[in-house]
Amino acid sequence: MLVHTVQDSPVGRLTLVALDEILTGLYMNLQRHRPPEATFGQPDRTPFTEVIRQLDEYFGGQRTEFDLPMNLVGTPFQRTVWAALRKIPYGETWSYGQLAERIGRPGAARAVGLANGRNPIGIIVPCHRVVGASGDLTGYGGGLERKQHLLDFERRQHGSAHEGTLFEVAAIMHTPTESDSRSPQNGGMSLRGSGSGGGSGSSSGGGSVQISELSQSASTGSGNRIGGRSGRGSGSGSRMGGGGLW
Repeated sequence: MLVHTVQDSPVGRLTLVALDEILTGLYMNLQRHRPPEATFGQPDRTPFTEVIRQLDEYFGGQRTEFDLPMNLVGTPFQRTVWAALRKIPYGETWSYGQLAERIGRPGAARAVGLANGRNPIGIIVPCHRVVGASGDLTGYGGGLERKQHLLDFERRQHGSAHEGTLFEVAAIMHTPTESDSRSPQNGGMSLRGSGSGGGSGSSSGGGSVQISELSQSASTGSGNRIGGRSGRGSGSGSRMGGGGLW
């Protein structure tokens, strides 16, 4: 049975979705290609206690890896890409080409980007750590500022951020406005400069992942597939560009 809950975070409200008590979706507000609310099931916070705890630790700088059971529903190629995403180290980035090489598909960077964009569990499966070949920030389903924020945040904790390139997103309790609805690309979030942060994250690894064949009836019970969409971005020093391919 599908259930969901909504959790506040430094990058806005996150909708968590579970299928048979296993995490199967994490979507940001105003996310591009966010599934309809009707596909998320009934509200129920019960299955998400550990997910929320680990997200809090991540955003608090005490966690660099997630240790959670997950059920990622997608095609065989998508599942291969999503599994590879979890191998990108905290505080680092890979290009789409590097990711394609890692899964034994050199030359398939565009296909890898499309699969990356369909990642249904954002942040925990870190599609934000994949950037263009030149490091440019060219698009992200959750908004360009969110991707920049996540990369800068991880690099601050990792101790590898460059001075003068850090950005923070708007307040945690962001309420969508009329202007937000006109700008879904950027997730309705504003950009403002910040100073450098401190702290160092600790690692907690492992976790079991069940990556399932694409099954519309299993993922929604009503013929709608759970799926997210994210895009390409960069770490510090990148340009804050417009929409990308993914």
